[in-house]
Amino acid sequence: MIELSDVTKRYPGGHEALSELSLKIAQGELIFLTGHSGAGKSTLLKLIAALERPTSGTIVVTGQNVGRMKRAALPYFRRNIGLIFQDHKLLYDRSVIDNVLLPLHIQGMIGADAAKRARAALDKVGLLGKERARPITLSGGEQQRLCIARAVVSRPALLLADEPTANLDSAYARDIMDMFRAFNQVGVTLLIATHDLDLIHQYGGRQVDLAHGRLVRA
Repeated sequence: MIELSDVTKRYPGGHEALSELSLKIAQGELIFLTGHSGAGKSTLLKLIAALERPTSGTIVVTGQNVGRMKRAALPYFRRNIGLIFQDHKLLYDRSVIDNVLLPLHIQGMIGADAAKRARAALDKVGLLGKERARPITLSGGEQQRLCIARAVVSRPALLLADEPTANLDSAYARDIMDMFRAFNQVGVTLLIATHDLDLIHQYGGRQVDLAHGRLVRA
């Protein structure tokens, strides 16, 4: 499903976030990305989602070379990807439920069916009672759960999550990981960047370890 070949990502100023990284991820795998802060985990997720482009090398996702994809094709490509990043990218001028509805509206799903699915996603993350609130009124942990609800509402084939449980208490973190595992058991491919080694020990999956932009374990 995902194949990276000799991928390097170099930012202006010369910082090399990833160096000649090659990695294959099969459909339906559960992958935990580990490594020190600055190891390249977030960069790797953004490259796979085509939020950034590699400096060199190729990234193929479901048969598409995302590094060469035209800008107009990106929204269609991302329809089957759920994204959970630490900066949330929530729409603060819209309600909680409107944030969750957005991916469904992009796919053309509107009306009662979309609302039902959005409420189900909010219920899974414990936010159903706050569907009319604005995200700015939520705590950091609640904003994280809202981001997770938005990512999973469209039932994506690929879920990319950057420290998804970092701002959650242990009970919610366990609930979220149980939900992720349930998705994985029905064929969703998951890549989860985390510092929490207990999650890996508890939920299994394959550990991919990065250090200073290089792959040290796969």
